Amino acid sequence: MPLTLTSFEDVAALARTLPQADEESRAAARARQDQLTKPPGSLGGLEDIAVFLAGWQQTDRPTADNAQALVFAGNHGICAQGVNPFPQEVTHQMVANFEAGGAAINQLCRANGATLSVVPLDLDRPTGDFTEASAMTEAEVMSAMATGASAVDTNADILLVGEMGIGNSTIAAALACASFSGDPSDWVGAGTGSDADGQALKARVIATGIARHGTNDPLRALAHFGGREQAAICGAVLAARQARIPVLLDGYICTAAVAPLFAADPTFLDHCLIGHASAEPGHKRLTQAMGKLPILDFNMRLGEGTGAAVALGIVKSALACHNGMATFAEAGVAGG
Repeated sequence: MPLTLTSFEDVAALARTLPQADEESRAAARARQDQLTKPPGSLGGLEDIAVFLAGWQQTDRPTADNAQALVFAGNHGICAQGVNPFPQEVTHQMVANFEAGGAAINQLCRANGATLSVVPLDLDRPTGDFTEASAMTEAEVMSAMATGASAVDTNADILLVGEMGIGNSTIAAALACASFSGDPSDWVGAGTGSDADGQALKARVIATGIARHGTNDPLRALAHFGGREQAAICGAVLAARQARIPVLLDGYICTAAVAPLFAADPTFLDHCLIGHASAEPGHKRLTQAMGKLPILDFNMRLGEGTGAAVALGIVKSALACHNGMATFAEAGVAGG
């Protein structure tokens, strides 16, 4: 059934109706792990990943053969405040690079077996400057969420989400700050290369936006501060949940994009794993606030979904062991 959302109230109401992880499948997967030819728990997080996917796919033998990667792209009115070291034309240019197969995400999806789609959202029409007004109307948020939701392949085993958008590290910091409070300077980082002065500017800009819009309604933070790609990520994440598809979020930008969902109801993200720990300083604070441990930490901060694509290789390794190893009984090994 297609995900249909017309208001923030519709989004909030979803929390009561979305499917939950199947505990019987999780238990069966955990029992299988304990029967495989290894000491129980010796594969650590790989075992946990397999059990996690089992719960959402409702089987003790989950798979990740059909992996879909979505990269959403948008442009931002906050760039009028000078927060971006690169011009907004780079968003257009990088989308073309994705489509031509020349970016890092193309290579990592190819290497790790994910089908990549790039979804640009009104790149010639940046969102509003959130220091002066809300970045988007409610209708614009819902439209972007619908675009994100409709891009999801409901037959996928797992969904990877990434983004592209000059200026969106400022958007991420604003969404994180609006969702979890703190000083804006706690949430900002270098992004695509901002120096200390540039980061201080980001913090001042975010403080101005927070003072204007407040932090009382987590979902409306998407309208106040978000971009179309952030709203599309939220739509894709919710559509995946409706279809029981586990999600690999990329780093800081993607995690911050769904922070308003978490702030509204933490259960919205129960089906989500975080692919990697971004080198952006706000990401560690954000993952701790969400109680989620990233799969890997390679000091990456590129975006594009690259961390999620690398993490997919780890997920596939986890499932290869889970599904392919022999049990003690099958192998005739004592100790099972």
